[in-house]
Amino acid sequence: MSHFKDPIQRRNFLGTLLASASVGVAGLALPLQIGAAEERALPAPGGSEFESWLGKIKGKHKQVFDCTAPNMGLPFAWARVFLMTNKTVGASESSVTAVMVLRHNGIPLGMESRLWDKYKLGEMFSVNNEETKAPLTANPFWEPKEGSLPLPGMGIDQLQKSGVLFGICDIALTVYSKMAADKMKMDAADVKKDWVSGILPGIQIVPSGVLAVNRAQEHGCTYCYAG
Repeated sequence: MSHFKDPIQRRNFLGTLLASASVGVAGLALPLQIGAAEERALPAPGGSEFESWLGKIKGKHKQVFDCTAPNMGLPFAWARVFLMTNKTVGASESSVTAVMVLRHNGIPLGMESRLWDKYKLGEMFSVNNEETKAPLTANPFWEPKEGSLPLPGMGIDQLQKSGVLFGICDIALTVYSKMAADKMKMDAADVKKDWVSGILPGIQIVPSGVLAVNRAQEHGCTYCYAG
């Protein structure tokens, strides 16, 4: 479903990150609280909401999926297979937890279709329709139509109902929203707030994706690179 120009995206990401860091760490931690997003926003690493999210990681069989890119939806397919096959070998639902961390180029997967359309996220992240090759203008993994995905139950909302925990990287949101703002000649803080307001329901904003991957492992998760 998608193909990423990783070298270009990596240079742009790191360049913007370094430019932001040059004005101090505070420049990366823009205020996140607006409207409904207030409940999901995290003001600082180690915040109570982040700790509460980590506290939901329970059971004997725990795995964190490190999603750095959409990768044709495979991260979600792997999470679904993890749940399905644990069930087939007799593991109870309460003994299994899957954690999906959306970071770097993986963050558009955690955003509403409104943002995909408004900010041309399909074009920005080179996420294209497999048949037409045109950039996608909506999130295909949120409330997908029956049969639209290769594996039943791999939509984000479906995985959430199965107990999968989703986190999205605040650093990546900050950097990429600034890149979008610069391109569209908009205010970076306004775009960041808009992106935060458009995070899909049930997805926790985490201080950084790499921190979330680390903390999930400290809470007993095995690691699966899903980028």
